[in-house]
Amino acid sequence: MDDQAAAALFGNSFAIEEVPSRTFPDDGMSATDAMRLVAEDLAIEGDPGRNLATFVTTWMEPQAQRVIADNLHRNFIDHAEYPRTAEIEQRCIRMLADLFHAPGETTGARTQGSSEAIMLGALSLKWKWKERQQAAGRPIDRPNLVFGADVHVVWDKFCRYFDVEPRIVPLQPGKYTIGPEDVEPHLDENTIGVAAVLGTTFTGHKDDIVGINDLLLTIKSTRGLDIPMHVDGASGGFVWPFLYPHSEWDFRLEQVRSINVSGHKFGLVYPGIGWLVFRETADLAKDLVFEENYLGKTDATFTLNFSTGSSMVLAQYYNFVRYGRAGYGYIMRNMQKNAQVLAERLRDLGRFDLIGADQEQLPLVAFQLSGDNAFDEFDLAWQLSAERGWMVPAYTLPPDAQDVTIMRALVKQTLSREHVDTLARDIADACQTLDRKGGAHESERAQMVTGPGH
Repeated sequence: MDDQAAAALFGNSFAIEEVPSRTFPDDGMSATDAMRLVAEDLAIEGDPGRNLATFVTTWMEPQAQRVIADNLHRNFIDHAEYPRTAEIEQRCIRMLADLFHAPGETTGARTQGSSEAIMLGALSLKWKWKERQQAAGRPIDRPNLVFGADVHVVWDKFCRYFDVEPRIVPLQPGKYTIGPEDVEPHLDENTIGVAAVLGTTFTGHKDDIVGINDLLLTIKSTRGLDIPMHVDGASGGFVWPFLYPHSEWDFRLEQVRSINVSGHKFGLVYPGIGWLVFRETADLAKDLVFEENYLGKTDATFTLNFSTGSSMVLAQYYNFVRYGRAGYGYIMRNMQKNAQVLAERLRDLGRFDLIGADQEQLPLVAFQLSGDNAFDEFDLAWQLSAERGWMVPAYTLPPDAQDVTIMRALVKQTLSREHVDTLARDIADACQTLDRKGGAHESERAQMVTGPGH
């Protein structure tokens, strides 16, 4: 029996051969071989269950996975052919508007994630600013956008891609969010809006959204400048309504005109799904909405993408009706409790300082080494990964806090109390190993994850 026949009978065709990687293969392989090839390649991938860096959902219920699998073939944009899917999208937008205390009828859009939602929301800020400028007889050639250095990189991308001046408020050691006193010097008649963050990727805290709103109202009444605010709730939009329901950050504040949120983060849906919700229908600039005649039906589209799957929209609706406010609240409180336990365990080790654990925060622990050590946070991140497979990122903060290094452990739905206790012990063991051997080698440092943007 030759090798090819033996492989077909006993193994797989690529067991002793290189897998296709450089050129388009001349021949195919059986479906079973292709499935095994991909599966065995990913078997040495990182374990999502121990990835405490990513905010993205890594587990869904089997029934939700069935909904996803049953609708992978359905193109979301084909509203004429799939009108119920389009209706379910609108249901989700209405539910989010209700969750975010919209005062009345509004509009929004599903997106591939918060990056697309932010791009669309910021474009609407720019177009609405142009309308105000033209109505006042002012020029429209120098728009600017104000935000803190605690934002996701997509805000910088928007400014570069769409020709808007970024006015970035630097951070400070010990102050990792922004407030009205930071924003005020940057505002003028060319400001299209202020972006505030609800749950930063760096420390999990929120900007002083109430204070910024009050500032914008004062400027509106004294200077006649109506400067709106967009809240980047990519991470916090599904957390604050359930953990801090009395904390005002949403459409209860007059100048908050649009909000984005990631369904694939604390919305508990696999990637990629994001949402953009406006305070009122009028907050969406009409010039950005296209009337598209596609496959025999005219639809209004507001998107940077076109064809995309329906699965994650349907999965989001599944979660909304499956969990409701009670279920989301239960899950968020469990994550918060486990984050608090992890914080206590780290505090008890006597090696770490916690960052803002007494403030409103995402379910995570932000911490840094205290005192003098023979190693730093980057060494600890590497040792945790090498010893136990935990992915706990270490990173420096943006300017002017670039000399501050912290670590962040995200506590998600799948991180149980037992996992929390194990993680704390593994951190203690990694510290003891580093006490003995010193810091990581330069070759190890080159492989470290050093950013918070997951």
